[in-house]
Amino acid sequence: MPSLERVRPVTLIDSVWRMALRLGFWFARAWWYLRRPRHEGALVAIYVGRALLLVQSSYRAEWNFPGGSVRPGETPDAAAQREMEEEIGLSPHTLLPAGSACGIWDGRRDRVHFFELHLDCMPELRLDNREIIAAHLASPEELHGIALTGAVAAYLRKDRRC
Repeated sequence: MPSLERVRPVTLIDSVWRMALRLGFWFARAWWYLRRPRHEGALVAIYVGRALLLVQSSYRAEWNFPGGSVRPGETPDAAAQREMEEEIGLSPHTLLPAGSACGIWDGRRDRVHFFELHLDCMPELRLDNREIIAAHLASPEELHGIALTGAVAAYLRKDRRC
C-alpha cells in the first residue's frame, strides 16, 4: 500500500523525541500500574469508505486511532478535534459521537469517548514523525490481523458503554 502521509526524513531531533517518548511512556505505565489513576480520552475512528485509518505511535507497538487525553475543562469533542489536528494535521471536521468504553488500559482506569468521521477520499496527512510515525488505511478484513490498542479493540467489538 502506498504511503498515506507526506514523508520527510527522520532527523536527529526526531530520534531524540522518539526515545524520550518511549522512555516517558514506559515510566508512566509503571506509575499508572501502581496508582491506577482515572483517565479520560477521546479517539476518532476515521472511515475512508469501509476502511479505517490507524496511526502508529513511536512509543507503543499497537495501532490506534488518532486521539488522546481530554484536558481539564475541555469537552471530549474538542479534545478529539485538537488531537486530530496535532497528530495527523487534519483540520476540524464534524465528528459524530459513537459512544464510549471503559477499561483498564496501560494501567489506568480509562474512559474513552469515541467519535467517527466519514470521508469519501483520503486526505493528505501531516505526521510529526515524533509521536506519530506511521498511518495505515486498514480494510475490515485486515483489522483482525493487526495489533490494536485495548480501546480500539473495544470500539470494534461495539463494546461502547461504561
